Amino acid sequence: MFKVIVRVCVLFTFTGTGVFAEQSTIPHGTTDAHQIVAGAVDLMRGETSYTEMSMLVHRPDWQRSSSLVGWTRGRQDALIRFTAPAKDAGNATLKQGEKMWTYTPKLNRTIRLPFSLMSQSWAGSDFSYNDLSRTDKLLHDYDLTLDQVVDSEGGHRIYFITAVPHEDAPVVWGKEEMIIRDDFVLMSQTYFDQALEPLKKMETLEIREMGGRMIASKMRMAKLDEPDNYTEISYDVADFGVQVDDQLFTLFALKSGGRG
Repeated sequence: MFKVIVRVCVLFTFTGTGVFAEQSTIPHGTTDAHQIVAGAVDLMRGETSYTEMSMLVHRPDWQRSSSLVGWTRGRQDALIRFTAPAKDAGNATLKQGEKMWTYTPKLNRTIRLPFSLMSQSWAGSDFSYNDLSRTDKLLHDYDLTLDQVVDSEGGHRIYFITAVPHEDAPVVWGKEEMIIRDDFVLMSQTYFDQALEPLKKMETLEIREMGGRMIASKMRMAKLDEPDNYTEISYDVADFGVQVDDQLFTLFALKSGGRG
C-alpha cells in the first residue's frame, strides 16, 4: 500500500468569532438551537486562530497526506497554504467573506472560484471547497431546530439539531443534522442531498485540550456509501487570539507567500 503523510496548519471550519478565555458550557434547559450552533462555531475559532494539522486521505488501495499552514480572522477571512509534499508546496486558498481564490505557484495562476465549483473536492480530499467556506452559513441560511437532548454515559448532555436551508439560500444540501456536546464540541454532522438522502458524514474521533479549550482534535469525513474512502484530520497545534497582519488576507499575500 502506498502511503503519504499530510500535515495541515489551519482550521478547516472557517467559522466563528467568539473568544473562549475559559471553556463554556450550554446552560441546562437551553432550547435555542441557534445559540447552541453559534457556540459550536465559535469554539473552533477565536477572533483569530492559527492551527497545524495532519490530514490523511485514505482510499482502499492507497493513502496520501500533505502539510499546510493557516490563519483565520473572524468568520470571514482565512488563508491556508501547503508546505509539503514538495509538489504541492505553495498551493494556497484564500477566503474573504463569501469569496474564495486558489493559487498555484507552478503555474503562477490565481483562480476565483465560482459557486458552481464550490462542491468540488478540495485538494483531492473528502472535504469540498463548500465545506471550507461555510463561515456562518448555518446561522444565517438555515432554520435550526433542537430535536432531542440526551445524557451520555460520560456525564455530558448531547444535543441533536436539524438544519434546513431557507428556500432561497445558496447552499447545496437539502438539510444537515448535527450532534453537539454540552461543551460545544461538534460530535458529528451529516449532510443530506436535495432528496433528503444522507450522503456524507463528519465524525469526531478524538477530543482533547488545545489552545486552552477542549476541541475535536481528530475528525473523519466520509461518504456513507463508500466508508473505505475517507479523510481524517488530526490537530497538532491550535492557537487562538493570535496576532495576524491585516494584509495577510489579501490576493497579494496569497501569491507572495505571506505569513502571519
